[in-house]
Amino acid sequence: MFRRHGLRATAAACCAAALFATPAMAGSDGPGAPGAGDDYFPGYGNGGYDVSHYDIQVRYQPADDHLQGTTTIVARPTQNLTAFNLDFALTAKSVRVNGVPAQFSQDGTELTVTPAQTLPEGSLATFVVEYEGVPSTVEVDGLKPWIRTSDGALAVGQPEISAWWFPGNDHPRDKATYDIAVTVPDGTEVLSNGVNTRNSSLAGWTTWKWRTTKPAATYLAFIGVGQYEINSRTGAFGQPFVTAYSEKLGEYEGAAKASVERTPEIVEFLTGLLGEYPFEAQGGLVSSEGMNFALENQTRPTYSHLFFRDGANTSVVVHENAHQWFGDSVSVDTWRNIWLNEGFASYAEWLWSEHQGTGTAQELFDHYYAQHPADDPFWQVLPGDPGAQNVFHDAVYDRGAMTLHALRNVVGDETLLDIVRTWVSEKRYSTGTIEEFIALAEQKSGKQLDELFNAWLFTKGRPPVGEATGVKESALRVAAAPPKAVAEIDRTHALLHNHD
Repeated sequence: MFRRHGLRATAAACCAAALFATPAMAGSDGPGAPGAGDDYFPGYGNGGYDVSHYDIQVRYQPADDHLQGTTTIVARPTQNLTAFNLDFALTAKSVRVNGVPAQFSQDGTELTVTPAQTLPEGSLATFVVEYEGVPSTVEVDGLKPWIRTSDGALAVGQPEISAWWFPGNDHPRDKATYDIAVTVPDGTEVLSNGVNTRNSSLAGWTTWKWRTTKPAATYLAFIGVGQYEINSRTGAFGQPFVTAYSEKLGEYEGAAKASVERTPEIVEFLTGLLGEYPFEAQGGLVSSEGMNFALENQTRPTYSHLFFRDGANTSVVVHENAHQWFGDSVSVDTWRNIWLNEGFASYAEWLWSEHQGTGTAQELFDHYYAQHPADDPFWQVLPGDPGAQNVFHDAVYDRGAMTLHALRNVVGDETLLDIVRTWVSEKRYSTGTIEEFIALAEQKSGKQLDELFNAWLFTKGRPPVGEATGVKESALRVAAAPPKAVAEIDRTHALLHNHD
């Protein structure tokens, strides 16, 4: 066992303590924990059960933002369960557990359910919740993530959004498959995850049905409702490729299409680096209002029109599709580990630039290292433990990408590819921690990497030049002209950091 920096050891110990400090352990009778044990967001997720599938059926009226729905959750208790919590912000009208009415109460986003009988550990359980509300008016702890637009809505957000349109276990540790059916007035389009299985109309309303067959975290399930131009064709590897563009994009329409329609090409590029694409469909949605960020919704990222205000932007498409591996397939075990999402997706942009001939990864590393002098506050945020208020800080993205390039400089190209491919293969459809990634990197490289990871992820201040830290002398020199990719990457990251 290698020695670890104190910050890493402390963070890991805190996470372990929070995880096991639950009201009832497996095999005992009692209520499930009201949180998943995440230090950054203690109330997110729940304990006592594992969800395998969500069947979400909602009826939504864009004119007044009224939503009513019925969600059926298929789960298995991980203990003898006397009560449990669901994360939900709208008004629950009724709850049934295994077909029997259950008592329930609500406080903020905690929906506490007491079934008529204890649910045995390991048994099949179904939770059916009927509900309604006006999501854009619901605020909990200062949060209002639901985005109402002039022609519909966007249920898109990170790390919270699902509680504003369906009840669930809202933490990446508990992934599930989804059937999502949304009924809207005729002439309104609905986009969601996976494959569009069926549309049907009756009495002036149309129901759009979407299915995703690979496990997804709750925040990665989304809907986009409004007036969209929808295009369907075959994407990479013969998979369905569905894109949607707001009919109000105006001057941004051409640049948006010139970017997002390259998704299959980008997915093929990423597959060459990372291994098999982990999902069953591809695509993207571009909004014209309501959001100023992009998000890696599983199989179908969502982009603000602002990414395309200066022309085509493939960097953001690379970033969000890299997340299909880093963040979607392999998710954070707790939100402290956000570097595993954002650092890797940002470094994928650098590799795309290298592939396109607009700047090598070393040139980009040198640019960002020199751009931030040693006394820049940028270096005071730790990508390995940024704190709940800084999970989307510049340093998590840019210093995060620099960390991976420093690792590349220390272990070499082939070893880095081996590390990354092994990580996404062994962790597919599950979660991971920074400590687990470091252990894998040391195993694959045969090198002791404490100095590198401590300097880049867990120590305030600019990492020094040196062989052990992966910083070359060239990083101290400001290039006369930065790599061509810099402007697009900077424009992309300036918006991406807003998605909290």
